[in-house]
Amino acid sequence: MMREVMTVTIPLSAPDITEAEIAAVTEVLRTPRLSLGPELAAFERALADYHEVDHAVAVSSGTAGLHLALLVLGVGKGDEVVIPSFAFVAVANAVLQVHAVPVFVEIDPVTLNMDPARVTQSITPRTRAMVVVHTFGVPAEMDALRTIARQHGLALVEDACEAVGARFGNPPAARRVGSFGDVGVLGFYPNKQLTTGEGGALLCHDAGYAKRLRSLRNQGRSADGVSPAGEAEVGESLSGWLDHIEFGYNYRLSEIACALGRVQLSRLDEMLALREAAARRYDALFADVSGIERPLSEQPHRSISWFVYAVRLPTWVNREHVQNVLAARGIATGRYFPPIHLQPTWRKHSSADVRLPITETIACRMLALPFFNRITTSQQQEVAEALSEAISDKG
Repeated sequence: MMREVMTVTIPLSAPDITEAEIAAVTEVLRTPRLSLGPELAAFERALADYHEVDHAVAVSSGTAGLHLALLVLGVGKGDEVVIPSFAFVAVANAVLQVHAVPVFVEIDPVTLNMDPARVTQSITPRTRAMVVVHTFGVPAEMDALRTIARQHGLALVEDACEAVGARFGNPPAARRVGSFGDVGVLGFYPNKQLTTGEGGALLCHDAGYAKRLRSLRNQGRSADGVSPAGEAEVGESLSGWLDHIEFGYNYRLSEIACALGRVQLSRLDEMLALREAAARRYDALFADVSGIERPLSEQPHRSISWFVYAVRLPTWVNREHVQNVLAARGIATGRYFPPIHLQPTWRKHSSADVRLPITETIACRMLALPFFNRITTSQQQEVAEALSEAISDKG
């Protein structure tokens, strides 16, 4: 018997594409340069300026960015890297890609980011780096984490893939996340605040890091240069294009994606404001719903970039039942995030008996609700009504 597929009427996320993005992409398609061209340079410069860093290097995904960040910081075989388990699995995959060992640590129950005290407890003589994830767009405690990194000589990577535009610190000294670590990483998947379709970027102040990142993303070439088509256009030889100084990867981001990202970035503050307004509407709708724990909209010395709106369900409620009830009404939801250390593949991979009671207790109650720039008030009201009914039903 075939299972009935329910039609989704309110998606979990949706990109915000306007005629300006369409025009920019169309313009690229009218040129002979579809890779390593002027849109890449313009997008990288705009990203660097927005984050007040010296260099931005666009890549094919946030995951690719995490991989390259660890490589340029010298993390390798046998090194331990401190990471949260309450995060998207890419952060752990990237550690394995450089043959290092992920060390999962507990989260703070309020911010859902790595607890600095637990980070300190996890450090051993083999610890080489930490990857700080700004979970759900909420900045991590960067002052404490940077101090820990300095005291123990650790490389510091910021995974800001969910947090573009978020700020940490008290005005006027507040800075955008991604600019605090040795290298910051952004992600531009379609569910993110800013999208290039698929894509990501690295941020850094060090010119040496930026130069090597550009080489690694482009098959280890001595310099990005231009593609063979571009070189033929200006009458140059292909010798530089075929010179490789180290092993590298095909992590380039196309001109089409960069054009899309450049326009999205110019609209980012507007889009973040729309997302904050949507979060405030949900706050009001759930204010009187018994048992629902809303995400904190206000946190000390933090400006949130709203990636998702994830609530904590009451302990007496079966989450799968709630999801099924909402799905029957065409409402998509997400289990953000199943702890990485409990994933089937990680249970097989890790010989250590990892226990993270705070992570595990919180994760099983989390439910991400439909959340995107153009979500309407009526859609949010429908979500709230459906969730309230599902909780009252109790499954």
